[in-house]
Amino acid sequence: MTIQHRYDPHRKWEPRQPGQGGGKTSAMIASLAAEGYDAVAAPFGHALVEEATKNDRIVGLTADLAKYTDLHVFAKAFPDRFYQMGMAEQVMVSAAAGMAREGFIPFATTYAVFASRRAYDFIAMAIAEEYLPVKIVCALPGLTTGYGPSHQATEDLAIFRGLPNLTIVDPCDAIDVAEAVPAIAAHPGPVYMRLLRGNVPSVIRRHCPDYRFELGKAKLLRDGTDALIVSSGFMTMRALDAAVAMEKDGTSVAVLHCPTIKPLDVQTILAEAGRGGRLVVTAENHTVVGGLGEAVAGALLTNGVTPQFRMIGLPDQFLDAGALPSLHDRYGISTDAIIRQIRGWL
Repeated sequence: MTIQHRYDPHRKWEPRQPGQGGGKTSAMIASLAAEGYDAVAAPFGHALVEEATKNDRIVGLTADLAKYTDLHVFAKAFPDRFYQMGMAEQVMVSAAAGMAREGFIPFATTYAVFASRRAYDFIAMAIAEEYLPVKIVCALPGLTTGYGPSHQATEDLAIFRGLPNLTIVDPCDAIDVAEAVPAIAAHPGPVYMRLLRGNVPSVIRRHCPDYRFELGKAKLLRDGTDALIVSSGFMTMRALDAAVAMEKDGTSVAVLHCPTIKPLDVQTILAEAGRGGRLVVTAENHTVVGGLGEAVAGALLTNGVTPQFRMIGLPDQFLDAGALPSLHDRYGISTDAIIRQIRGWL
């Protein structure tokens, strides 16, 4: 199928045909291809319940999406601390700000596209400017839904990276999600966290058994001499799978996982990228405009570290609807696509 790269004012609207997206794609309950990995059900919901058991200041809010952000687990455990705000993200984040002012730690959930596009000004004025401890936890980040541009939050990191006071987290897997919950609950300021929900793969400790999530820290999950992939979100899973596959043909690839996008762990990135002779590649489930790749590039250049550098990410365009495996391969973020691109650059 031809991808429309630019808006054509003369192109007539045509309904999608069978096989062009829609159909029975379970886009609202997005899942990732993660063959060979165990999965954990609703890691965010269960981790939040565990943390709320120890801290009665934690409350949960959702914009009519408890089932699809795993907050239904919290709602069942703490019905008197759960607030269903309806399809009104602006109202939800404003209410969360008010609760934070009264001493609560609100976890507000919706889809990433609605928080970043619809509620941005309310988050900026009511939460970020006031440095309130509201945790905005959002499902369907990047290309994790087949429903097309209305639900694909491909630019959320670019939107939020420019907002002062806001910490941004992009976890890789069930381990990251579960361990990030107590970390962001303890953080005194606002946090935006991308959420993998439903049955979430457990990936990182298979490759790095002693891994622990630390807010603001990047972690080297495997070393390598030919290339270094700096990744976040589920692209770390893809980077690890690509590195294992490429090792079979003698290509040695390191993977540096950056679950915190802001503040970026510049010190660790500089140390790893500064080890001479390696191609440095960023990999993210986000447009190449304004996300992890540009953040890393800026850090390298302003500190005088200039390796051969490339970015893997989504193109600067509105993406098609369809099945996720096909879309990931088409837009260059599948494991096979990562391997093809890195081999072409080496």
